[in-house]
Formats: sequence, C-alpha cells, structure tokens
Amino acid sequence: MTGRREILALVFCLVTATTTFAATVTYDNRAIVIDGKRRVLVSGSIHYPRSTPDMWPDLIQKSKDGGLDVIETYVFWNLHEPVRNQYNFEGRNDVVKFLKLVAAAGLYVHLRIGPYVCAEWNYGGFPLWLHFIPGIKFRTDNEPFKAEMQRFTAKIVDMMKQEKLYASQGGPIILSQIENEYGNIDSAYGAAAKPYIKWAADMAVKLDTGVPWVMCQQSDAPDPIINTCNGFYCDQFTPNSNKKPKMWTENWSGWFLPFGGAVPYRPVEDLAFAVARFYQRGGTFQNYYMYHGGTNFGRTSGGPFIATSYDYDSPVDEYGLVRQPKWGHLRDVHKAIKLCEEALIATDPTISSLGPNVEAAVYKTGSVCSAFLANIDDKSDATVKFNGNSYLLPAWSVSILPDCKNVVLNTAKINSQTVIPSFMHESLNTNADSTDSIGSGWSWINEPVGISKASAFSKLGLLEQINTTADQSDYLWYSISMDIKGDEPFLQDGSQTVLHVESLGHSLHAFINGKLAGSGTGNSGNAKVKVDIPVTVVPGKNTIDLLSLTVGLQNYGAFFDLTGAGITGPVKLNGLNNGSSIDLSSQQWTYQIGLQGEDSGLPSGSSSHWISQSSLPKNQPLIWYKTNFDAPSGNAPIALDFTGMGKGEAWVNGQSIGRYWPTYIAPNGGCTDTCNYRGAYSANKCLKNCGKPSQQLYHVPRSWLKPSGNVLVLFEEIGGDPTQLAFATRQTGSLCSHVSETHPLPVDMWSLDSKTRRASNSTLSLSCPSNQVISSIKFASYGTPLGTCGSFSHGRCSSAKARSIVHKACVGSASCSIGVSTSTFGDPCKGVKKSLAVEISCA
Repeated sequence: MTGRREILALVFCLVTATTTFAATVTYDNRAIVIDGKRRVLVSGSIHYPRSTPDMWPDLIQKSKDGGLDVIETYVFWNLHEPVRNQYNFEGRNDVVKFLKLVAAAGLYVHLRIGPYVCAEWNYGGFPLWLHFIPGIKFRTDNEPFKAEMQRFTAKIVDMMKQEKLYASQGGPIILSQIENEYGNIDSAYGAAAKPYIKWAADMAVKLDTGVPWVMCQQSDAPDPIINTCNGFYCDQFTPNSNKKPKMWTENWSGWFLPFGGAVPYRPVEDLAFAVARFYQRGGTFQNYYMYHGGTNFGRTSGGPFIATSYDYDSPVDEYGLVRQPKWGHLRDVHKAIKLCEEALIATDPTISSLGPNVEAAVYKTGSVCSAFLANIDDKSDATVKFNGNSYLLPAWSVSILPDCKNVVLNTAKINSQTVIPSFMHESLNTNADSTDSIGSGWSWINEPVGISKASAFSKLGLLEQINTTADQSDYLWYSISMDIKGDEPFLQDGSQTVLHVESLGHSLHAFINGKLAGSGTGNSGNAKVKVDIPVTVVPGKNTIDLLSLTVGLQNYGAFFDLTGAGITGPVKLNGLNNGSSIDLSSQQWTYQIGLQGEDSGLPSGSSSHWISQSSLPKNQPLIWYKTNFDAPSGNAPIALDFTGMGKGEAWVNGQSIGRYWPTYIAPNGGCTDTCNYRGAYSANKCLKNCGKPSQQLYHVPRSWLKPSGNVLVLFEEIGGDPTQLAFATRQTGSLCSHVSETHPLPVDMWSLDSKTRRASNSTLSLSCPSNQVISSIKFASYGTPLGTCGSFSHGRCSSAKARSIVHKACVGSASCSIGVSTSTFGDPCKGVKKSLAVEISCA
C-alpha cells in the first residue's frame, strides 16, 4: 500500500512536472506513430472505480514496473451521470485525477469512452434513466439514443480537452474507443446496424481529439477508425485495411467470476505464448484485460450474478499486489519484445515453416534482425534448425531471438519467482477492552416483511421489476392478501398446499403470513427462477409476500437492455391432493420498491432504532446488523471473511464493499489441481475452488478505515451468524522458483557482451517483499525435483549439498541469485538435464 508520503510526492510531481508527451499521434500499416516514430506498445486495463484513489499511484507504478507503456480504461456513464444532467466525478469516479496520475508516471492512456462498456458492469455502463426516454432503442440507428450518446461522449471529450489530456495537447491520451464489441451482435439489429456504426464513427472523428479512434470487434469499422481484436488469441487477426495497424484491445488475462461458479485462472505460459505470437505475426499494440481487475464495489457488478471480486487472475491482483509468476514472467516477455522493437517497427515479418506446427517469423532491416520461433503443437516439443543453429522449442511456446541468433526468452520457461499468497485471519473483537470495539457487541434492526413504506402502490397483475424499480434498489416486494374460507380445498390438504412462482430472475424469497417459506435463485447461465414451495395456509386472512431481487443487471448481448427481471408469473396456489388451484397472477398486488432500512439510512450506521441486547438474533432472514471495530494493524490489504453469513450487502463506514453471497457454492466437478497450459485456452479450461463458496473473502480498502471507531453494517437476507465474521489480511506465504539448466539467462543479462553471456549459467533468483528478508529455506533440490510451489519433492537424483548452499546464499538477505549448474552444486546424475527448485519463507 502506497504511504501518504509517496502519494504527496506524486501529487507534487503532478503540479510541478512538465509533460513530455506527444504532440502528434497517427498510425500506418505497422503501428501507432507517436511524434513521427512507430511504436511497439504494451498496454493494460485498470478501471478506476474498481479500486480507490489511494490505490491508484501504486497500481500505476506496478504497471510501469511490469513493462507497460499504456493504461487502458473504460469511462462508466452510469457512474458519472446517475441522474440525467447530474454528474459525479468525485472519489473513485475522478477519471481526470486517475489519468493525471498515469501521466505523472510517464505512461500513455487509451480512453475507451464507449459509452457502452460491457465490462461485466451493471447494465453495460448505461444509466437506467436512458431506458425511460420515449422512443429510445439502444445501440442502433435511433435518434433519441444517438442524441444521448453524442451528448455524453462530447462531454467526456470536452472534459479531457479542458484538462489538456489529449496527446495533441501534450497530454497522455493517445487513443480513444467509440462503441464496444458491436460487431459480435450487430446482425441482430438488421439494416439499422451499419448506418449506426457509420454515424458513431463520424460523430467521434468530428469531436476532433487529435488522436486515432478505434472500434474493437468491428470488421466494418469505417475509415479512419481502426478495427481491433478482443480474445484469448489474436495472432491470426487482420485489420480491415492495409493502412491500419494490427491491434489487440483485450487479451483476457483470465476470466470473470460469477456467483455460483468456480474460480477461473489462466496459466502464464499460455498468456505469454499468446502475447509473443501476436507480436511475432505483425502486431504492435497489445492490451491485457485486465492488468488489475479490482473489486465491484456497491451494486456495480452486472451479469447478472457477477461476483463482487473482479480479480480476473490479473498480473496485479484484486488487492493491488503483484501475482507471481504472472507479473514477473510477463515483464520479462515485454523486455524481450522491446529488444526487438527496432526490427519490428521497420518491416513486416517474413514467415516460414520449420516443420509441422513450427514457424519462424523474421524481421530484418539492414543489419538489424530479430526472430520469433513458435511451436504451436500442444503436445510435442520440437528441435529445429534455424540460421544454421539448433533450437529446442517446448510445445506451445515461442522463443524470442532479438539478434536472430540467441534466445533471450522462451514463453514456456519461467525465470520469475512464484508467490503463494495466504490470508492471516483474526477475530473482529481484537480490542475487547475498548467500548468502541467489535468486542462490545452487535446491534440489529429487523427489516419488516412485506409492505412497510408509505410509497407503496397497488396494481392489477404482476409487474416486471426493472421497469418498476428503475434499479434504485435490488429489492422489490410483491404482496397480496387473501381470505380463505374454512371449507376451502386447501385446508383439507394442510401442508400439501404448494405455492408455485415463476420469475424472470434473479432470486426470490417467499413469506407466508410473515414467515419465510422458501427461496429460489437462478444462475449466471439462466437467471429465471421457478419454485414450488410447500406452504401452510390458515382459515381467514393469509398474506403472501414475495421479495424479488436482482444481482446486477444484464450487461451483454443484443437488446440486453430489454432483458427483464422480477416475478412476472404465473403465481399460483396448488392443492397437491385434490387438484385445486388458484391463479393469483392477475389479481391486485401491492408493491414496495426497496427496503425500509435503505430509506432509513441504515447502511451508514445512523438511526436511533438499533437494538443492543445479549440475545443477538442469528440465522433469521431480513436483519440489519451493526458493529464497531478497530482496523487490523499494519499496512497489509484487508478482506472480510463472510463464513457464516448467507446473502446480502455490507457497508464499512457508509461505503458499500459490495454484495456478499458465501452460501452460493461452486459445482463439485470441473476443477483441476494443475492446468496444462498447452493447447487453446477457454474460460472453463482452468478452474479452482470447486465445491466451495464462489467468493468467501471481500476486499475492504485500507483507505476506507480509521485506526478505530469504524462502523460495519450488514443487511442479511436469508440468515447468518455475524459473530463468525473475521478479518483476513493478505500475506505472502511461500516464495518459490524452479529453473532448469536449459532456461535462458534472465532478460536483463542481454545487455552483457555475447562472450560473457555464453560463459554464464541459468540463474534462479528470489526476492522478498519490501522490508522483509529470507527467513528460512522450506525446500531446496538440485537434480530432478518434482511438483509445484508448495508441493515440491525430490526426484530420482538430488544434490546432497543443495539445501546448505541455498541457505548460505539466501537466508538473512532480501534477495538472492544462484547459478543453476554443476559448478555450484556438483553433478548428482551425469548425463541428465538438471534443475533447481527452491521454496522459501520471508519475514
């Protein structure tokens, strides 16, 4: 976490530094051209509202240290204009501040205005009020929509111009995007799609930003708009004009997490392979989506069912810490590609086959030559001849040769260390002596079942939820009262009466006469809910209260804005034994938008109605909980472990950390302990956490906390035990590295003369986080070690001296480097290719 001193220093730089950015940005068939020079650029996505302003400087610095040239971000319309003509650019919404921090770090910006963003973001980034404009149809040749889209886009462009943030003004923005992945769904819009795209392109160009515009996934993007690629692999992509460069706006570093799903991850060897293949085959601009994914605070997640965590298996994780080996290996890939930049920008590649599934790409201009050798076979390694030399190419890998002779990096061979993160749990009652601590207990308020607000209204029939609530709340009550006579067939059935409810989604709870009778929920593949709940009705008046809720609105697909939610029916009471049935669907229902507690300001912790007694109600639905707590000591990132809770939303000092749902468990099947990086990656290929809560830990930004006197508020829908909540501080567990004799030297050694490089050995390097030193050697083996970090074991041969040599070289130091060779360790097995595996602890 960046300290206050560093933040002040950065702000000082913003005020005092003179910009060194471009005056002109154009493009040609090879690359983006900045001040007359073609550039090979590496970019990464960081979405400013998915982190906090206190985190921004550190995230940006880690991006720069990781080899990025550009930060890419969307602009989120619904955040900035939540009410028509009322704007919010404060706090996490301060896009100008974020971009100025990027500029202060010396990085460029790609500003994806959209204004449709997708992004697993609520309603795709559109504000809900847009839906209610008469005659409007989204993302098509529709005048009301185009007028609003142009107004917002022009406002953002004007704001950027006023702050002199475009490169044409000396600022960092070198690219902007209009629309987003429209080509994936434009056929659904028929004949109106093409004129809409032409209009959007013309509108954007006329805003005169002085920098190029792009459209991703839009093969018919009109000139001069650059069409770009999104996907797991884009090496085969070709732009729609031989005057445009080959650009990749979204290289998916992992995948998003839905509630109810297992956690996806993408092996870095495959990600590095995809990156190298793209530059090998003529690409010059590549962006990681995401480089830092962050957190869906509040009700910002879309989907529906997108989890609060948007970690995305990114090189910089949700908590702002580098994910190793992903961050380090990609940094090395970027360095290796930049060693080839002079050749890459000068010419197109000459591509030739070196055998089945083996390909060489050579960039040569004058005396400068760089090459990429790729083995795209997903099973077999290959040994190939190239320029008179022999090269071993592991399956599914690319070797990078900056001088067409020596391999500086192979994407399948990782020199970077691996870090196994851990979370140190501590109880919330850390300061029981303090009257303001969590140890002083919890208080609570019951949320009334059914209708409790004066703003409730009645209508015949069942209403669709989004049109009714305008997304002011996740919650909509549907309530009906009915008189049942003593001779009704239902009473003969007793408990065999069944309440049948059908909903468009996303989840619902049914209460009969004030008691929770049952619940139902959809999933990320099908949001609809259909439940048959056994209920007991009584002679006389009976009340059925149905609480329908959304879990983020649809964000993707043709006409996604028309996807409904809520209980649209039918709703019936069915007698199981005698076949009797009452259809309640078209009767008069009473509706309440939102919860009483939301209107009463309970999320902030205020209210004089909180109850504090020794008998805390637990495992009951519809309860607000509140407690005070002291922040965990230190600077490590913090999460709350929601084990014991059901489903709801949580606020810390009035700020929502998002929806929690630890009771939504991932399926038992489909996960693997290790994932083979060889072969085409897909979103379901590499999964972990099966049979466990999709999300158990929820990020609490340090900047939201005071040392003491913090207020935590929970709204629990279905029942839980808040006394089980615990803090979890993000720690570094084990640090590992596994390097073979055949690994290329570290990329940084390329600057050495060729004779010194030839005399050098492969090197294993380890480095503790700042202010820590290597405290112990958990494992060390030179020979044929097996396994992965955290589960290494000795192979058939192992040097007896390995552990003592590593201990002497490393313990007590912040970092260490060890040559991987027989000259260091002796030769425990002659004629066998050997490697060194080490696992350490830092303290």
